[in-house]
Amino acid sequence: MGGDWSFEIGGGTDNRSKGASKSGNEAYVFGSATWQSDDGLFYAGPAIETIDSGGSDAEAEFVIGYQPESFGYQFDFNVAYKNRLDADAGYDEDTFEFTGAASRAIGPATGQLEIQYSPDAAGSTKAFTWVEGSAEWAFSGKLDGSVALGRREQDNAPDYTAWNVGVTYALTDSIGLDVRYYDTDAVEFGDQYKEAVVAEIAYAF
Repeated sequence: MGGDWSFEIGGGTDNRSKGASKSGNEAYVFGSATWQSDDGLFYAGPAIETIDSGGSDAEAEFVIGYQPESFGYQFDFNVAYKNRLDADAGYDEDTFEFTGAASRAIGPATGQLEIQYSPDAAGSTKAFTWVEGSAEWAFSGKLDGSVALGRREQDNAPDYTAWNVGVTYALTDSIGLDVRYYDTDAVEFGDQYKEAVVAEIAYAF
């Protein structure tokens, strides 16, 4: 069977997902392995990251996806299974997430729309839908800037809007640094929604 494997490890000052912290506003580390088919259409692989939720310190993930290109647009459709390892007894530790995204690049600019749905999220949250629009601008071969705005509608948990803006800089061909400002309109629901400046570094090989 053809295809190639790639790997990434890294860490950051906070583990942010959909604008909210998954690590108790503390530092985290992550790692992933991704197989991609020779034609670039299919990919799959495991990942793990540290969190602080439901008694669990780590979340494992396996994702499989399909990313065709048509009419000048790049599409990405994937399914991810996530499990919060060694969570407290009675805690809903796992979930499936279904994601579809479409992006288009015009010169140095790239725009993307992403829609994600889960029928039953981890923890007390039930079904949710996440919709996010983002734009990226390549200032040079090493420096990119981007901004994103998203909305999460969920059952048995707060609905909220989240946004972020930041830059990514290629320190080397394999090491990237991202510095980003996050905020939401849901601070009254907990510290995980409060604003933060987050720095992340990743090594890809």
